[in-house]
Amino acid sequence: MRWILYPIVAVIVAALVALASLGTTIIFAWPKLPSLEVLTDYRPRIPLRVYTADGELLGEFGEERRALVRVRDVPPQLVHAILAAEDERFFEHPGFDPVGIVRAAIANFTTRDRGQGASTITMQVARNFFLSREKTYNRKLYEILLAIKIEQNLTKDEILEVYINQIFLGHRAYGFSAAARTYFSKTLAELTLAETAMLAGLPKAPSAYNPVSNLRRATLRQQYVLRRMLEAGFIDNTAFETARAEPIRLAFNRSPSTSDTGGDFVAEMARQIALAQFGEEAYSLGLRVITTVTRDEQAHAKAAVRKGVMEFDKRRGYRGPEAFVEIGGANEEKLVELLGNYRDFDEYRAAVVLETSTSKVKAYRNGETIDISGNGLAFAAPMLAERAPQTRRIRPGAIIRVVENGDKGWEIVQLPEVEAALVAIDANTGAVRALVGGFDFNRSHFNNATQAIRQPGSAFKPFIYSAALEHQYSPASYVEDEPLYFPAGVTGSKAWEPKNYDNKYDGPMTLREALARSKNLVSIRILQAITPQYAQDYIARFGFPASRHPAFLTMALGAGQATPWELASGYAVFANGGYRIEPYIVQEILDANGRTIAKVDPPIAGRSAPRVIDPRNAWLMDSMLQDVIRSGTGGRARSLGRNDIAGKTGTTNDYVDAWFAGYNPDVVAVSWVGYPQPRNLGRGETGGRAALPIWIDYMSHALKGLPEKAHPRPSGLLPIRHEGSELTDWYYQEHLPPEPPRREEELPNIPELRFFVTEQTPWQPSPPPIPAAGPATPAPVEERSLAPLQR
Repeated sequence: MRWILYPIVAVIVAALVALASLGTTIIFAWPKLPSLEVLTDYRPRIPLRVYTADGELLGEFGEERRALVRVRDVPPQLVHAILAAEDERFFEHPGFDPVGIVRAAIANFTTRDRGQGASTITMQVARNFFLSREKTYNRKLYEILLAIKIEQNLTKDEILEVYINQIFLGHRAYGFSAAARTYFSKTLAELTLAETAMLAGLPKAPSAYNPVSNLRRATLRQQYVLRRMLEAGFIDNTAFETARAEPIRLAFNRSPSTSDTGGDFVAEMARQIALAQFGEEAYSLGLRVITTVTRDEQAHAKAAVRKGVMEFDKRRGYRGPEAFVEIGGANEEKLVELLGNYRDFDEYRAAVVLETSTSKVKAYRNGETIDISGNGLAFAAPMLAERAPQTRRIRPGAIIRVVENGDKGWEIVQLPEVEAALVAIDANTGAVRALVGGFDFNRSHFNNATQAIRQPGSAFKPFIYSAALEHQYSPASYVEDEPLYFPAGVTGSKAWEPKNYDNKYDGPMTLREALARSKNLVSIRILQAITPQYAQDYIARFGFPASRHPAFLTMALGAGQATPWELASGYAVFANGGYRIEPYIVQEILDANGRTIAKVDPPIAGRSAPRVIDPRNAWLMDSMLQDVIRSGTGGRARSLGRNDIAGKTGTTNDYVDAWFAGYNPDVVAVSWVGYPQPRNLGRGETGGRAALPIWIDYMSHALKGLPEKAHPRPSGLLPIRHEGSELTDWYYQEHLPPEPPRREEELPNIPELRFFVTEQTPWQPSPPPIPAAGPATPAPVEERSLAPLQR
C-alpha cells in the first residue's frame, strides 16, 4: 500500500512546491509589470495619406499601414469571425482562459512540443505591446499576468478595439481596416463573409496564411474560421455554404498603397510637401493631405497620356521581346518564378512564350495559359517571321507584354521607350486639376511634368509675340518671311542659317498669320527688332527664369529650357487676362482628428494675383492663339467643337521634343512627349501629331458640359482693316496703326545685333515684384497657411 501512496504524496508535494514557486514569482513580478499607458492612451502610428479633392485615396506612406477604426464601427460579422478564430470565450474570461490553457498543455504534452499557446485576444495584445514572441513558460506567465492587468484597466470593448487596430496582418497592414483595403480594396463594411473569414484567419500566421503569398493555404484557414463560426452559432448553414463557395478576388495586382486613379505622381508630390512641412513625423501622425485633383479628371488624364504614348509607340513598330528565359520542361511553379522579375503595369501584363507559329502564339501568364491569334498578332507580326533577327524574334522563352481586349481576345504589345507628361491647372487660381508625370510611376519615379527641363520649341513663341505687342507691334503688323543668314562674325561662333519647318517662305505676313503657321523666320525678325535682352527681361513676368533662356536670337525658336509645369503657369497669364498665378497641388493638410493644420491661400486672378501684362496684350494674344486652332498648326483641336480654346504646338529641332500648350478661360493644360534621354522622336513627330492628341483627349473630358466663355475686349484698342480684307484686327490706341506690306526695298533696316549677348539688363516690371513662395512654419500643432506649393 505504501508503494501506492509515495507517488501520490510526491506529486502533491511537487504541486505545492510549484504553486509556492508560482505564487512567489507572481508576488515579485506583478509590481514590475510595465505601465499600461501605451494602451490606456492608445495612439497608433498612423501613416500619411494623400487624397483627391473628392475624397479618393491616392497614396499611403509609412512603415505601417493603418486605418484607425472605433469598435462601434466594426461590423458584427468581423467581430464574430475574430472571436471564432482566436478567442470564442473573450467576453467571459478574465484575460486568460483556463480551459484553453489546460487543453493546450495536454496537446503539448502529447506531442512533446510547445505548438499550442492558448493565447486569448487580451494575451495577444499584451504580447504585441510588451513582450517577445518566444515560446517559453516564463514568458507565457508574464503574458497571463499582463493580460489580467489589462483586463483590470480596460473594458472588453477597449481591448477589442486595440486588437482590431494593432494586430499585424501581413504586407505592412496593421489592423483589419488596413488589411481590408490592402487585400481587397474595400472598407470593413464592404467585406463579404468569405473575405471577412479570410482576414480573421491571418493573425495566427500572417506570412503563412495571407492570400497573396499562398492563396491555397489562406483558403484552408478561411474554411476553418467559417466552420468555427458555424459551430459557435454566429452563422447558419446557408451562410456557411455560400461563403465556402465564394471565389476570392484579390485587389493586390494594383499597387496596395494607391488607388487606380493614376495619381501616383500627385501622391508623391504631396508626400514631399508634407515631409518638408512636418519632417519624418509626417509618416506617423496620421496626417491627411488633400490635393487639388479630382478622381475622375485625374483618371482621364492618365488614360489620355497612356493612349497617346501607345499610339506613338505603335507608329514606331515592334522592337521585339523584353528578354529571353530558359523554359525547357518548366512546370507552372517554375514559370511563375521566371515571370517574377517582370512585373505587370496595370493592363500591360508580362507573359512567357511557350509555343509559336506565324498564326498563333501560346504564352503563360500568372495562373493561366493564353492563346494569341488574328489581330492580336498584327503589331508583333514582323518578329514572328522566319527572317526576323534571332535576337528580336518571338520564340519559346520570350518575355512579351500582352493586354486583354475583351471579346477580341489577347494582343501582343510592348512597354514604350518614350515618355510623356500632362499638367492641367485652374487658369485663375493655379490649382492643379490633373497631373501625370510619365507612363507609369512604378516604372520610373521621375516626374516629367515638373522635373523634365526641355526645350519648349515653338510653344515658347507666344511669349516673344507678347513682348512685341509692347513694342508697337500689333497682330496686324507685317513682317517679312524670308531666309536669314548670320555669318560667323555676327554670331561670334559658327554661321547660322535658320529655316522654317517646311522650308517654305511666303514673304510679308501679319504676326497673326505667322504665329498660326509657326513661322520661324518671322519670330527671329521680331526678336531681332525688340532685342533679345528686352525679351529675356519680359518673359520673367510669366515666371520663366532668365538663366534658362539666354538672350540669344535662338530664344525666338524656344531654344531655352522649361518644364511643362512652368509652361502651364506661363500660358495661364494669357488665359486669365494677364495675371500671374502659381500652380499648387495641395490645398489642405488635416491632422489625425480632422483639424486643418495647414492650407493654401492662393493669389486669384482679378483679385489678389498681380497683373503682369496689359489686359489688351492678354486679349490680343488670346485671339491670336485661337487662330492657331482655327487655321494653324493646332487644327486637330477643332474636333472639340469649341470656339473658346487657344494654344500653340511646339516641336524642337530634329524632332526631339513635342509639345502642345493650350487653354480655355478656365483650364490650362500642357502635354509633352519625348525620350528620357533626348533623341529624335522620328520624322513627322511634331507637337501637332505626338502631343496634341493627348491634350485633346484630356480637354474633351475637362470641358465636357461647360459653356463656352469669352473674355470681353478691353478698352484702349482701335480697329484696323487692311484694304481688300474683310477681317478686322486691333492695335493699341497709343501706337501707330500698322502699315500694309511694302516692297522689300522699302522695308526699314533693322540694326544688326550680335547673336550672343553677354550683358543683361535687370528687368524692372511696372507692377510690384511677385514675392517668392516661402515655406510655411513646420509646426504640426499650429494652423498655418501653405504658400503656393512648389513642384
